[in-house]
Amino acid sequence: MDLNTIERDDIDAVAEGMAAAPAAATRKVFIKTYGCQMNVYDSQRMTDALAADGYTATDAIGEADLVLLNTCHIREKAAEKVYSELGRIRDMKAERALAGREMLVGVAGCVAQAEGAEIIRRSPAVDLVIGPQTYHRLPDVLARVRGGEKIVETDYAIEDKFEHLPQPKRAEVIKRGVTAFLTVQEGCDKFCTFCVVPYTRGSEVSRPVAQIVAEAERLAEAGVREVTLLGQNVNAWHGRGETKEGKTEEWGLGRLLFRLAEIPGLARLRYTTSHPRDMDDELIAAHRDLPALMPYLHLPVQSGSNRILKAMNRRHTAKDYLALLDRIRTARPDIALSGDFIVGFPGETEADFEATMELVRQVNYASAFSFKYSPRPGTPGAEMPDHVPETVKDERLQRLQALLVKQQQDFGLSLVGSTIDTLIEKPGRQAGQKVGRSPWLQPVIVDEKAGEIGDIIQVRITKTGYNSLFAELA
Repeated sequence: MDLNTIERDDIDAVAEGMAAAPAAATRKVFIKTYGCQMNVYDSQRMTDALAADGYTATDAIGEADLVLLNTCHIREKAAEKVYSELGRIRDMKAERALAGREMLVGVAGCVAQAEGAEIIRRSPAVDLVIGPQTYHRLPDVLARVRGGEKIVETDYAIEDKFEHLPQPKRAEVIKRGVTAFLTVQEGCDKFCTFCVVPYTRGSEVSRPVAQIVAEAERLAEAGVREVTLLGQNVNAWHGRGETKEGKTEEWGLGRLLFRLAEIPGLARLRYTTSHPRDMDDELIAAHRDLPALMPYLHLPVQSGSNRILKAMNRRHTAKDYLALLDRIRTARPDIALSGDFIVGFPGETEADFEATMELVRQVNYASAFSFKYSPRPGTPGAEMPDHVPETVKDERLQRLQALLVKQQQDFGLSLVGSTIDTLIEKPGRQAGQKVGRSPWLQPVIVDEKAGEIGDIIQVRITKTGYNSLFAELA
């Protein structure tokens, strides 16, 4: 499984736009979200579930009656970072207890799934541990916690959690903005030797068409203009859907994208993250034929060395990957590509690393994410011989990142003088500005009078920043 950019962004954000509780409720919840966009989505859905239990949101942890850490297990020493945070929360909880006020503490997400009861053993201040497949049970779990139990809820749910989650109120969706995430697939069956996801998120599960469409329609009705479909292996999605004749058959992601593009008000579609082995003809055709599908694709390769790719259990070669990109670019010539790279996988030689550098030169990425290999307990990679010294990994990573940054900057410069569509998303950091999003995911800075939030406007790119574009009305 490729834990794409979304897993690499190291988001350390408080979940926003949480659903309002009834007026009589006084309990407050603080959620800290680590890791990927799927965790951001999960935090929003946990908040929806908690709203029905009388919780309202706070961005001040000191006010919270319930503190939840929604964790990610991809980064090195992820569990230790969580335990460190729990140490600080323990002290806050003790201070609250002295003042006669309760503070419940929970750990959710992939570290919760991986560590289970060990979290409560090491951090007795924790009241509940809940995995990513069972957070729809939060209200019931909290009722038991308030009755004095310590709860570990990490078994994979038999029921469909999405069917049991309450829907957010329209006003809360509006607060979350004009772009939204929508999880359509979870888990991974690829078992790449560096990756913990099959063990923390389970095997691949796809949501049915009707459920996804209904959620997307609710988002569009609340003013969402762009939806990003999420999955640990999103292009492996396959769900049951109806034909025009009323028959039921299995759909692939390409067909789902065409269906979502029919929803009024929904102007832009994206998806992440994908595996090269699941990029089928129908999905490539969607990039060719579907204007709503943005010309940006995150397709991780991890290495340019066939020997290392085999050791990673990627089940594709560098030649396979490059041939696939040729097909995609033929279908959509303006597509921009993003990728993931792991440097210093066990046994990687200088020749293996140079093969990665050569692949990057051939592809010419618009953006990419690169990391030093760090072993994850329980994965085959952790038990492999010939681990690369840290100093070698550091030096190789610096070389790779220098090349990737140069490619990203060159891509931005190539857009200067061109006219593009931009979705205005939010006010800018500076007075007099708004921030939009290009078709290729870059922030676009425009004058605040250029349009309203939610508008898609045509702009001319005038210059580039480090990670952004500056533009004027075309």
